[in-house]
Amino acid sequence: MDKRNTKQKQLEEAFARTTEQYFPSVEEWRAVINSGKRLRIKYGVDVTAPSLHIGHAVNLWMLRMLQDCGHKVIFLIGDFTTHIGDPTGRNKTRPMVSREEMEENIQKFIDQIKGILRFDDPNLIEIRRNSEWYDKMPLVEFMNLLSMITHSRLIDREMFKNRIEDGKEIFMHELVYAVLQGYDSVMLKSDLTIVGSDQILNESIGRFYQRKFNQKEQIIITTKVTHGIDGAAKQSKSLNNYIGLGHSSREKFANVMKLRHDLIMEYFEVYTLVPSGELKVISKMVKSDPLEAKKRLAVEIVARYHGQQIAEDEKRRFEQSIFSNSPPEDIVEMALEENPASPFEVVVKYFGKKRHSKEIKNTFEQGGVKLNNNVVTDWEKKISFSEGDIFRAGKRDWFKIKLV
Repeated sequence: MDKRNTKQKQLEEAFARTTEQYFPSVEEWRAVINSGKRLRIKYGVDVTAPSLHIGHAVNLWMLRMLQDCGHKVIFLIGDFTTHIGDPTGRNKTRPMVSREEMEENIQKFIDQIKGILRFDDPNLIEIRRNSEWYDKMPLVEFMNLLSMITHSRLIDREMFKNRIEDGKEIFMHELVYAVLQGYDSVMLKSDLTIVGSDQILNESIGRFYQRKFNQKEQIIITTKVTHGIDGAAKQSKSLNNYIGLGHSSREKFANVMKLRHDLIMEYFEVYTLVPSGELKVISKMVKSDPLEAKKRLAVEIVARYHGQQIAEDEKRRFEQSIFSNSPPEDIVEMALEENPASPFEVVVKYFGKKRHSKEIKNTFEQGGVKLNNNVVTDWEKKISFSEGDIFRAGKRDWFKIKLV
């Protein structure tokens, strides 16, 4: 077997773990990838929320593998379509995003994906914005695009049907979003796109327009959507049940350790490179020692983004924090500007938006917060703190007071 065939076989085996569907078929995907052509792969994002998590990274790692095979990723910033907002999965209209916020989000997106995609070779990456063509498109040209597609095709989406049943409004700009996203594939001459399964309709319209404009239709690969670490339908920043690309190695490790036991193998398969044969052994470990299996998972995920040594360090720190009554050597300092303060106010300040105040209150009520190794009972009473006072909130979180 020559080097190219070996690479393609490895690619297909890797993709099998994270792919849900090849559209129109796996045979067409194989024909394209075996053609020897350097593919143009569309990766489009609207810049409404710049916090990416490892669920998004599934697509990014697949794109990286394609880059390593010599194919080019066209990173399409949907700065024009962001003004509309993708209605997919929404039961109400998305709010508009300001130009200033959009530019900030674009930079945050790029900073996060640079940890995965290759930006070192212009033959492997190209950054575009769809305002390049939509800002200049004459109205008559846009009307021509609309004349090619029927209302029934655009309205035939679950979230629109739900709104109609609930008596909620559907605005015209939401209906044409799929047209705009689809036509992006024509402008980029896209050969392939890798998306979540919720984007199949929008990208199918891309194939429709490519056919109308005598282009070869792009292959669509949809990827598996995993549950959030709490078992919710998917990872979400608003539910704080995700492992973020922007999270530190410590946060990633800690969030993996919060994962429900019944999701451990799902995360191993989708988010790690552990060989399939070894996963069978780990599956047995999940049943006999789920804590140890989760630690292995956390090491694999952290190592993928931060390196093996940092992952091992985080494992050591985690074990020290769980099984020892002594604070970790690298305990976090938290600046306290207002003194006296209540222990509750201090712990809420430490967690910030990472943990809901109701959850923190429950931890206090269950005797899970200690100050200098003493359980805090009167947690709403203001007290005067001293430099170096040590808090332990739950099993894993330690911090010490730094007076400002």
